[in-house]
Amino acid sequence: MRLRTKARLAPVALVAAAALAACSTGGGTPDDAADGEVGGKITVWSWDGTIERAVDGFEDAHPGVEVDVVNAGSSFDQYQALDNAIQAGSGVPDLVMMEYFAIPYFAIPGKLADLTPFGADELEDDFVASAWNHVSVDDGVYALPSDFGPAVMFWNQDVFAQAGITQAPTTWDEYYEAAKAIRALGPDHYIAQDSNDLFFLLSLIWQAGGRPFQVDGTKVSIDFTDEGTAKAVAFWQKMIDEDLVNTEIAAWSDDWNRALNDGSLASQNMGGWLTSTLPERAPDAAGAYRVAPMPQWEAGQQVGAENGGSAFGIPDAAGNKATAYAFLEYVTHGDGLDPRVEAGAFVPSTRVLESDEFRATENPYFGGQRTGEVLADVAATTATGWQYPPFFEWARSIYEDIASPLYSSGQGTLADVLETWKKRMVEYGNEQGFEVD
Repeated sequence: MRLRTKARLAPVALVAAAALAACSTGGGTPDDAADGEVGGKITVWSWDGTIERAVDGFEDAHPGVEVDVVNAGSSFDQYQALDNAIQAGSGVPDLVMMEYFAIPYFAIPGKLADLTPFGADELEDDFVASAWNHVSVDDGVYALPSDFGPAVMFWNQDVFAQAGITQAPTTWDEYYEAAKAIRALGPDHYIAQDSNDLFFLLSLIWQAGGRPFQVDGTKVSIDFTDEGTAKAVAFWQKMIDEDLVNTEIAAWSDDWNRALNDGSLASQNMGGWLTSTLPERAPDAAGAYRVAPMPQWEAGQQVGAENGGSAFGIPDAAGNKATAYAFLEYVTHGDGLDPRVEAGAFVPSTRVLESDEFRATENPYFGGQRTGEVLADVAATTATGWQYPPFFEWARSIYEDIASPLYSSGQGTLADVLETWKKRMVEYGNEQGFEVD
């Protein structure tokens, strides 16, 4: 799930050039740690409430083991606390949750243990390919995927019907025409909002085939001019220029809830995890919303993208790696998945996503639609090859300020925003000891 945080990783927490040059990717997990006995107490840092649902089952299966799940705050707060604990040499958790984009930051300088000695590499086929791509850095596996956000379209079929549209748009050309029809319903009606949503833009680029970030160890290349990126950016710029998206309503705000509730926002392209929170935000629209794949760039295509997702890794300085890995495998791959899925987690486990029970479950809020089936199909088609730079947590924190003039007063273009963002990332990354161009 994507957390709304205005996060800034302090430069002091980042790795200096000498440290980067001195270490190989990932921690040096010794074989005896992987062969250790499961026992004792472990501390798990997690903001995902479904993890606690799996604790009792794990403790019952391992008498004498104690699992302490701690919410260390927002993702940024947790990353900062983990860095501080590692530097201090005390208070390091045994297992820690992190968004996919944060994994390279911790893995490349050796702050995470390589899980290959535990046999994690043998689990690859049991996870959605795109999710597995995130936890694999160079030749190691530094986390196991825990949740996943396939990018989908939540559309209010009642509002679309008012505009004469009875089916979800299947291409972006159809989406554009639908946007004009919905805009004609009234001055407050829009097909969607975008008030500076970086992760939506990246999912659009991802689906179009753009791969603006290329990472090879400490070498990072950034290019927002490739064909896929340019196509996605030009399309969304047209939507903004023609006033077809609401740029004033911020996601997660009270105004956003109201607009989703009354239908003045007719759709939302977002991670599939919104299925669990939309009912709370738009209760009056129960029965009106449906879930569909994001529109495609070419008719007949089935290419998915991602918007959000998290994994759990074991810090290299953790004191009880064997028990931590046993619990990690249990909650992401084993029997601990079941209580988490029942609690609403969308997990990238192929066993779950391909099961008849998951796919056939009808969701009453979405008019009895089998939303799990839609999400599972999109997850299976999510394109691979996407990478994040190791300093992305910092990079995303500056994006809002760079893009704000465009959304607030129409200054510049999305292409200009991305080029400025690139320059800032290149400068910052090189200052931190990476080789960035």
